[in-house]
Amino acid sequence: MVSLSLLLLLQQTTGRYAQAAAACAVYALAGAAASPFAGRLADRIGPGPVLLVTGVAHPVALGLLIVVALRQAPLPVIVGAAVVAGATFPPLTAAVRGTWNALTADLPHVRVTALAAETALFEVVFVAGPMLVALCVVLWQPAVALGAAAGITFLGTLVVARGRAIRSWRRHADHTDAKGLGPLKVPGFVPLLVTAFGLGFAFGGVGVAVPAYATAYVEHDPDSVGGVLLGVWGIGSAVSGFYFGTRPPGRLGWLLGGVAASILVLAAMPSALALGVALVVGGATIAPALTVQNSLVGRIVPGSMLNEAYTWLVTVSVASSAAGVAVMGLVVDHPGGVVWAFLLAGTAVALGALVAANPRGAIAQASLT
Repeated sequence: MVSLSLLLLLQQTTGRYAQAAAACAVYALAGAAASPFAGRLADRIGPGPVLLVTGVAHPVALGLLIVVALRQAPLPVIVGAAVVAGATFPPLTAAVRGTWNALTADLPHVRVTALAAETALFEVVFVAGPMLVALCVVLWQPAVALGAAAGITFLGTLVVARGRAIRSWRRHADHTDAKGLGPLKVPGFVPLLVTAFGLGFAFGGVGVAVPAYATAYVEHDPDSVGGVLLGVWGIGSAVSGFYFGTRPPGRLGWLLGGVAASILVLAAMPSALALGVALVVGGATIAPALTVQNSLVGRIVPGSMLNEAYTWLVTVSVASSAAGVAVMGLVVDHPGGVVWAFLLAGTAVALGALVAANPRGAIAQASLT
């Protein structure tokens, strides 16, 4: 909700998409840069206090951003407010996933089920969020949508922070700083981040390539068609996530290979209808891969570093998604660029699959346990 409503609000107040997109990019990058530090702090003092502080600071920062945007403040002021808002984003994903790993330390299949359900719900959120923004914009204006997102974040973060599982957190006896590098020093974690980079790059790239495909090949209302196509992609992933939670875990290398194939085949789709069918079917490969990837964090990284490890995973995913958007934005402007965009996105995931499939690598070994 925040990214879309912020884009619409700033475009409305500045009159330019370029400035709005720049502020949104700064917001995302500030959050990506600050999240590992929040995760490390959560590993040391517990996720509850970190969530309580950021759960208040972030909505306040969003409120400030709304004020400066509506007052049409100079761009540096808007960018500064976006930096503060992004940097205070609550590390909810890391806290939830870290808690699931702690609660299911001796129950690996239960862990996979829990993470599969969480991944599937993420897909539902990514479909429902833009719809809520659209409703607020139609009835009121983008500022109301951004304010609603701030309120939801405030309430949701406080509920999670005060939950029994979060409050029962105990610092692990094996806590170590790893010479300031934390989980980056743990064998196997950096290769896992490589797979996250490939997925994030592909997701950002497909997010550009699909609307570009609609613009190039759909005559009537291509913008709406592009949005629907991206929506069905998320629905396929959500459905498979709930199903996958009841099945035994798979190998990350094979699952990433399935995601790569599902994206590469998009380059050969002859029509929007065929592309939609391919996106639904291909989307079903995403949630299982993300679930196993998240589960492997708990197998590779010591419990004392889980919060920081998950924030690194989110950071790499966000940064690579932004890179995918930027690269594919340049690619699709050239003749035949849409086809090349799908091929590049699929190749990025395929490279991650090769890293994960290395039989002597820590990822493959962790998958066997």
